[in-house]
Formats: sequence, structure tokens, C-alpha cells
Amino acid sequence: MFLAASILDFGVTLSMLCGVAGLVFAFFLIKAITSKSPGNERMREIAGAIEEGAKAYLQRQVVTISAIAAVIFILLGIFKDWSTAFGFLIGAFCSLAAGYIGMRIAVLANVRTAQAASTSRTSALRVAFNGGAVTGLLVVGLALLSVGLFYTIASRMIGNGPAITSLVGLALGSSLISVFARLGGGIYTKAADVGADLVGKIESNLDEDDPRNPATIADNVGDNVGDCAGMAADVFETYAVSLIGAILIGYLTVTAGQATDGSATSAVIYPFVLGGISVLGAILGIVFVNITNMKPAPALMGAVGASALVSAILFYPATHMMFADGIRIAGRTYSANSLYFAALVGLALTGLVVLITNYYTSTHYRPVRKIAEASQTGHATNIIAGLAIGQHATALPVAFIGLSILLSYQFAGLYGIAIAVMSMLSMAGIIISLDAFGPITDNAGGIAVMSDLPKEVRNTTDDLDAVGNTMKAVTKGYAIASAGLAALVLFGTYVEELRAHYTAAGRAYDFDFSLNDPKVIIGLFIGGLLPFIFTAFSMDAVGKAAGAVVMEVRRQLTAKPGILRGEDKPDYGTCVDIVTKAALREMIIPALLPVLFVVLVAVIKPLGPVVLGGMLVGTIVTGLFVAIAMTSSGGAWDNAKKYIEEGNLGGKGSSTHAASVTGDTVGDPYKDTAGPAINPMIKVVNIVAILIIPIFF
Repeated sequence: MFLAASILDFGVTLSMLCGVAGLVFAFFLIKAITSKSPGNERMREIAGAIEEGAKAYLQRQVVTISAIAAVIFILLGIFKDWSTAFGFLIGAFCSLAAGYIGMRIAVLANVRTAQAASTSRTSALRVAFNGGAVTGLLVVGLALLSVGLFYTIASRMIGNGPAITSLVGLALGSSLISVFARLGGGIYTKAADVGADLVGKIESNLDEDDPRNPATIADNVGDNVGDCAGMAADVFETYAVSLIGAILIGYLTVTAGQATDGSATSAVIYPFVLGGISVLGAILGIVFVNITNMKPAPALMGAVGASALVSAILFYPATHMMFADGIRIAGRTYSANSLYFAALVGLALTGLVVLITNYYTSTHYRPVRKIAEASQTGHATNIIAGLAIGQHATALPVAFIGLSILLSYQFAGLYGIAIAVMSMLSMAGIIISLDAFGPITDNAGGIAVMSDLPKEVRNTTDDLDAVGNTMKAVTKGYAIASAGLAALVLFGTYVEELRAHYTAAGRAYDFDFSLNDPKVIIGLFIGGLLPFIFTAFSMDAVGKAAGAVVMEVRRQLTAKPGILRGEDKPDYGTCVDIVTKAALREMIIPALLPVLFVVLVAVIKPLGPVVLGGMLVGTIVTGLFVAIAMTSSGGAWDNAKKYIEEGNLGGKGSSTHAASVTGDTVGDPYKDTAGPAINPMIKVVNIVAILIIPIFF
């Protein structure tokens, strides 16, 4: 038994070592990026202004979030326990750290990408991708280290069982902070983007990132605080929560032939091992991009394929080593092969979601071109086509998610679903590299325009930006699909925790969450409502902030007509200040909504645990559909505009282009604010529900 426990404890250590390897490789990538030329003095000046604005916003965001986090920390310590409360702090800190460091690397990479674009597209691709890869490796490395260290230390201090249940606090910290980061960054970036486009492109006929536009610096700052910092915090929490969810399911539902007196079990350690192995696959995928001469899109997709292949190969011996005698779940024994196949389901779903989202958002395929063609007949038909594409885009992902749930459950029950989720999220290192690539190339294009670099440079960055738009949409689809699966695992954890709580208290557990129970239906309705209310607040926030930016840009252009003639310099700082204040103010209510909903349902006695269970499922179902539709529509609208700007259907300056700009501005808060923020919101609801069981039930 001692030998088995030692080997299994080594599994956690191994995963943390792989996390450290990822961070070390990220350090070498940072050195490689900073060794590149940052361009001329004008380029460095613009990049410095973008960096200063991003740092100022994030510092003010940290102050705002820290005050809320301090209150939650105290409440958790008083009403739950202090180990859970300290887990909350660790999760919150790591989520903020992932976002902040990711943003810092992005602002180092953007100006160097612009400079590299003056030499070749391949050079620019590698600099931008390596900048994104730092964020990807940072996310998985921090997640493995934070969860692994907390589990290791807590299990020795308070025992294995309490340590595992305390991990829910870490999950809540990462998820709640992620909601704030995603919402605040999303409101910032899209308010600036929409405001800049409405006045700059449509009213004043300025190009993207024209230095005469007073909102252009705010727009570029927004790419970093929303698409880099917010995204990094979001995916950190998705990864950490999926890892913790799999650990909880392993602890609550599995008998793996190990001791049950507090020593580690293979079911608990296995998710750590999957995560550690995939760090090696991510590193290989990053190397692939740096040595290939393929075009950008095939190179990036090839990196995902290479990473998945390495993971699939290495998962096999690891699974058979840990489950040589199989695993027993709810009275049924499953073989090591069954668990391995469940892990393959997660890898396969990742590939399918990437391909499907790429089809609906890439300029190379029919959906995006259909929106571009609809723009020929006006703004309204562009909007109609974009909305329809987003709704079409829900069908295939949801069908394959359902199939994945069915297969992984057949392979190993609820634990099989948890393993499929963890396998899917283990790919985060390479997938997030693709996501962060997008805002870096976008910023690089802005720096190229504002620095008066040759048009060929902007053409190169535009080509990469179009690929980046697709990659961002792809990774959002990946994050949302994994969130749906992870939330299902968390719902299973809620049911098992509720059962354990009632049993420990000597009360009869008679909840079956049947649809014949009206309370379940009530919960489904309440949960189904939450994503709509949440996105409504998010969209309102962007609209109000963008309106303020529009008024400020109009004021400046009216007060100083010389701005458009290049005779006067715009006041960039005022627009930055407007969106900073708006983002910090408007993010609070929607971010706290999921917590409020859960607590109210729990407190109101006629509702209780059954209604709350139904609410969790309702949130998962409607949240999944709303998020996929919004992110797909937004990505397709954006690339339809890019397709027209390439010279198709009339090109820039045409009425078709004007209609596509309108669609893009509508799609901005869809794809970068409301839609992605549903991902952490779904998990916050489920995690808070698990935490309050001993408090209210």
C-alpha cells in the first residue's frame, strides 16, 4: 500500500514538474521575443502608450477586485472553513497573475511582430505565435502548480478528504476573478473598438487604427486587457476548475482498489497526470510552428494536431500504469482501456470543435462569405445573415458534445465524463497560444499604421489578423464546449456532495431530480434565464461605454478640425479614461449575478436543493447555446468585414464595406464580451452551489 501511495503521490509531483517545464520553456520564448528588434522610435513610443494604458487599467481593476475578494475570503472563512478560504485566495491570485503576465508579454510581442512583418510573414507569424505561446504555457503551468501544491500541502495538514473538498475554494477564486477579468476587459476593449469604428470608419472615413482617431490608442489597449489578460484569466479558471472537478468526482464516486483512509487514490491523481503529459505535447506544437514554413492557418492547425497526437500516444502507457487492475465505479469495474478511450473522446472533441468553429468563422468558407454577400444589400441584411450563421453554428458542436457525453459515460460513468473534460482541457497550452496570437497581430497592425510603415507591412499584419480572428473564435468555441462538459461534471459533484452531506447528518437523501418534480422545472426556468440576464447587462455596459466614446471623439473632431487634416494631435488619454472607468463600474453587477442567483434560490425555503439542482442544469443548457451562437456570429461578422477589405465585393470605402463595419461593431460585444464571459459564469454558478451545501442545507 505504501509503495502504491508513493507512486501515486509521484503522479502529482510529475505533473508539477511538467508545469515547471512549461514555465521554463515560456521563459526561453520570452528571451527569444525580447531579442527581436522593437522597431524605430515612433513604433516604440506607440507601443509604450499602449502598454501604459493597459497597465493602468489592470492596476485599477486589481484594486476593485481585491476589495470584493477580501469580503468573500472572510465570509468563506467564517461560514465554511479557512482552508477553503485560503484556496479561494490562491485561485484568485493565480487567475489575476495569468492575466497580468499574459498582457505584459503581448505588449512586448506586438511591436516586434510589426517590425518582423517588414521582413517576412513567416517571421511575424513566429514572433506573434511565440508571444501567445508564453500565455498558453503560463496558464497550464500556473494551474498545475497551484492545484498540485495546494493539494499536496493541504492533504498533509488536514487530511486527504478535507484537502480535496477545499479545492472548491480555489476553483471559486479562479472562476469569480475570471468573470470580473473577462467582463471588465471585454467591456473595455469593445467599448473602445465600437466607439472608434462608428466615428472613425463610418462617419469620418478613416482606416483601421488611423492615428487621427482619438479612440485608436484605447482600442489597442483594449486588445490587451480584454483579449489577452481577460482571456488568460478565463482559460486559467477553465483549466483549474476542470482539473478540480475531475479530482472531486474521482474522490466522491470511485473505488480504485486503493486505501480509503486518506491516502491518495489513482482516480484522484490521474487528472494531474493527463495535464502534465499534455504540457509536453504543447511544447512540441510550439516547436512545430517555429520550424515549419507552412502558411499561417495550416501551421497553427498543424501545431494543434501534433500536440494532440503526442498526448494521445503518451496517455496510453500512463493510463495502463495507473489502472493495471482497472477501476471500480458504482459497483462496476472498468478496464484501463475504458479510461484511455474516455481520454481520447476529449481529444477528439477538441479537434472537432476547432474544425467546426473554423468553418463558421474563416474567410475561406461559405458562412463568412455569405455574410459578406448579404452586406451588398445593406446593413440590415448583414445583421440578419450574421445572426443566422451564429444560430446555425450551434448545431454541430452541441451534437458532438452530446455524443461525447454518451461515449465517455459508457466508458467509465461520470468519472469518464470528467476524464474526457480534463483530456480536452489538457490541450489548453497549445489552444491558448492560438488565441493570444490574435490580439498580438491586431496590435501589430495598429502600430504599423500609426508609425507610417509601408503598406506592405499592414497587408502582412492584416493577413495574420484575419487568421487571428478565426483562431480567437476557434478557441472561444473550445472554451465554451469544455465549459459545458465541465459544468456537467460539477453538477454531478453537486449531487454527490449533497448526498454525502445528508448522509453525514443522518438525514434521508431522497432527491432524484426527476422532471416529474415541478421544483426541477422551476429550477430549469430560473437557470435558463440567467445567461440571458447576464448577457443583457454585459451588452448594455458595452453600449453605454461605446456611446460615451463616440460623443468624446465627435467632440474632439468638432473642437479641433485640424485633427482630420493631421495638423492637431488627438487627446488619446480622455478616451482611455472613459472606457477604464466604464469597464470597472459596469462589470460589478453582472459578475455578481450568478452568486446572487444561487444564494437566493438556496435561502428561499420553498425552493431549496432540488430547485437549485434544476437551475444548474438550466444554466448549462441555455448558456452553452447562447455562448456558441454569440461567439460564432461575432467572429463571422468580423471576418466578413476582413474579406471585403481584401478587395472583394467592392472593397474598402464601398457601401458593402460600410454594412460590414456595422455588422462587425454589433458582433464585437457578442464575441469578446458577453459570449466568452458566459464560460466562467456557468462554472461560478455550479461551484457556489457546491460550496453552500453545508451552509444552507
